[in-house]
Amino acid sequence: MLDKLEAIYARYQEIEQQMNDPQVTADMKRYVKLSKDYKDLQPVVKAYHDYKSLLDTIAECKELLETEKDAELRDMAKEELNESQSRRESMEDEIRLLLIPADPTDSKNAVVEIRGGTGGDEACLFAGDLFRMYTRFCEKKRWKVEVTDFNEGTAGGYKDITFSVTGDGVYGLLKYESGVHRVQRVPATETQGRVHTSAAGVVVLPEAEEFDVELNPADIKKEIFCASGPGGQSVNTTYSAVRLTHVPTGIVVSMQDQKSQIKNMEKAMSLLRTRLYEREYNKYMEEMSSKRKTMVATGDRSEKVRTYNYPQSRVTDHRIGWSMHNLPDFMDGNIEDCIEALQLAENAEKLKASVG
Repeated sequence: MLDKLEAIYARYQEIEQQMNDPQVTADMKRYVKLSKDYKDLQPVVKAYHDYKSLLDTIAECKELLETEKDAELRDMAKEELNESQSRRESMEDEIRLLLIPADPTDSKNAVVEIRGGTGGDEACLFAGDLFRMYTRFCEKKRWKVEVTDFNEGTAGGYKDITFSVTGDGVYGLLKYESGVHRVQRVPATETQGRVHTSAAGVVVLPEAEEFDVELNPADIKKEIFCASGPGGQSVNTTYSAVRLTHVPTGIVVSMQDQKSQIKNMEKAMSLLRTRLYEREYNKYMEEMSSKRKTMVATGDRSEKVRTYNYPQSRVTDHRIGWSMHNLPDFMDGNIEDCIEALQLAENAEKLKASVG
């Protein structure tokens, strides 16, 4: 373990030197990549220094026990040795988790799509409930939420809604939400009081940065048109809405939520990069989902991941068999316990795979 940590520390020092090289700072793409690697290695480097210090303490205590004649000092050394050896075990467990390669996309922002599935109006209402749940969760994390596109349901809620989430480590937490979310409750339109089952699909994508995807301008067909829907006087009078078509893949994105054509173009380009990045990322996630059950939702979006049972006030995550009997609290954005349970399950599987 110490050899691995020393190799990582050597790499950390190497990156530090490169970041001070004028040739590297002149290459923005390379500098951004090195900065991210440097930041990602910092927790491991701190653990290395703490672990090395602990090993030194253990060695000193052992030497003292071999050479010291004073009984009181020997007792103190023995007590410190026992404490240090106990801490060593827990520290090594923590370091093993740190040494598992992190998903490179965990630190990214996220793009989230919610679509009402089976269940008609009730599915749209549930999609709206999920959107509120995620919005509340993001508020508590102090993340920024920005709606980029939506279509309202006829009875409320959303047929579909797309929003971006910006903050620290967003995708690493929200990625577990991808999949089919099922709700069991009595719809407002139900006169007989019968419980219905509806569903909404959630897709969480890591937001692609400019450095992740290189777009050839010749491959993009640009169209400008009048915005429609809510938005004030500029709607249907100014050509501010933007539609981009990536000709090689056929991917189409539109943006009309800003009054400025320039801002809509910037956001459309960002969304297009994310869609292209998604294609490659899906291949990676399919491979990972075949190995780890906690990630199956992001590999197969038709997989049922969670059930929200209103009559019993219960939410159940089917990937790990986790349940909570306080559904109103969960729907108010307090979903972190479930996400932490999924993270623990995934880390346990990663650890098992690395040892195996």
